[in-house]
Amino acid sequence: MGKIVLSINVSVDGFADHTVAVAPDDEMHDFFRSLLDETDLALFGRATYELMAHAWPQVEADPSARRGMYDFAVRFNAIPKMVFSKTLDRADWNNTTLSRGDIVEQVLELKRKPGMVVSVGGIRIAQELMRRGLIDEYWLVVHPVVCGSGRRLFDNETARSSLRLLDTRTFRSGAVVLHYQAVGA
Repeated sequence: MGKIVLSINVSVDGFADHTVAVAPDDEMHDFFRSLLDETDLALFGRATYELMAHAWPQVEADPSARRGMYDFAVRFNAIPKMVFSKTLDRADWNNTTLSRGDIVEQVLELKRKPGMVVSVGGIRIAQELMRRGLIDEYWLVVHPVVCGSGRRLFDNETARSSLRLLDTRTFRSGAVVLHYQAVGA
């Protein structure tokens, strides 16, 4: 059986949009790269896909990029990706497939593949999969910042879930990684 994994940056007050994190250092990039080393496919919605597809190929092409950032970019650009969108005409980022299908049906199909590890990127997709109880593991990187506004990862429509803490890690920056498994996953 495959598993669906969400790894995302979150502020102390629960916001998870791209304004949350302070500039990540090599330690944080190395951490996220290590998660990609265990990932078979990354899923995105259109907005997150466009943000990532714009940034990471440029980092890999930049000889002055910091080591951790560069290593992350190389790995991220190489892995297979799928973007769910009804509005994109094409997906040009390396190893990316455009899907117009139902995300829940496709995720259920991916979960049936033995050993398949699927990473979820983006709040909307994550929320949809959480509502359906399809996220198996959470890597929440809680940054020492209070945003006060933004997009929340866990909203009023998120299905109630029980999580079991598997591990924690603290970065020099003060960010804390909370690794959870969904109970029953």
